[in-house]
Amino acid sequence: GFRTGIVTNSWLDDTGGRSRTAALLRRLRPRFQLLLESCRLGICKPDPGIYSRALELLQARPEEV
Repeated sequence: GFRTGIVTNSWLDDTGGRSRTAALLRRLRPRFQLLLESCRLGICKPDPGIYSRALELLQARPEEV
């Protein structure tokens, strides 16, 4: 009955190691209802906007998490 998510502080990776990061995210994604990457949102932690977006997408209220 729990909805879970990951909120990352990440950047677009153009290094040679990017395939490892992509592989990790690909393995994690099916286990969570939400995966928010700051680089794709343009909002970084600890900006409250990233958490507001996570709550919105998970359809949750702050007191529930």
